[in-house]
Amino acid sequence: MNNNIVSLVSDALVKAGSTFREDKKQAYRQAIEKETNEKAKWVLQTILDNANVAESNRSPLCDDTGIPHLVLEIGPNRSVSGKMLDDIREGIRQGLRELPGRPMGIMGDDGQRMDQSGGLDMDSAGVEPAPILLRQCNEDVIRLHILMFGGGPAIRGKTYRVFHKHDTKIVLDEIVNWAKEGVAQLGCTPCTLAVGVGRSHFEAASMMLQAQVDGRYDVQSEFEKEITRRVNEANIGPLGLGGRTSVLATFMKVGPQRASGVRIVSVRPTCCFEPRITTIEL
Repeated sequence: MNNNIVSLVSDALVKAGSTFREDKKQAYRQAIEKETNEKAKWVLQTILDNANVAESNRSPLCDDTGIPHLVLEIGPNRSVSGKMLDDIREGIRQGLRELPGRPMGIMGDDGQRMDQSGGLDMDSAGVEPAPILLRQCNEDVIRLHILMFGGGPAIRGKTYRVFHKHDTKIVLDEIVNWAKEGVAQLGCTPCTLAVGVGRSHFEAASMMLQAQVDGRYDVQSEFEKEITRRVNEANIGPLGLGGRTSVLATFMKVGPQRASGVRIVSVRPTCCFEPRITTIEL
């Protein structure tokens, strides 16, 4: 076992579950400054205060501590062994215990896990991470991104086909309509919209995941700005109380497309604490 990798990954998971990145903190500060609804302004300030306390204490940002989702970037002269993957998984297990993660892993066979009759695994490490997503990078590094996915956004997210009719506006309109519905039902807003567009359900979902890895609150494309603006016009607001800030930003990634009348789109309205993410080099 490479104890250095295990320790790095464990510490990164705790950081992902307990820390806002600086660009996200600044996005909250800007939203507070612009907000005219006093109730909404109070919610935004309380979320930011909570995040600062969580970072100081290395404690979870939310009771739903999340399911680890991993993106592993590999440079042209680097390689990853099965042993390294085992060390990463051990680091995830140790990090879940240290955070601590909420015990919510379900035990038992396939049927028991589906109907929850197998009972809860009371070990925080019983929460298995999602399959690792690998991608190439041009830098000579091995870089790991750890994201913690909560249940609420998964319930309100959607991955489905859109008949584009050779018009980008139709795709954007559908994204906005899905987002308005999901954000209104989410509850724990303001959110960050994560959007992926691909050729299959798997590819669209992987693009949605990578959009959260690559997205920045202080760097937004024209598509991202338009989606954010249009959803904010719905006046849903923080915790659904109304106001100017239903969405802090949109992170969108469009993958390769094929000659077809269909685009597969994945939209995840992340909660007010997501994306919970940390990046390390191994």
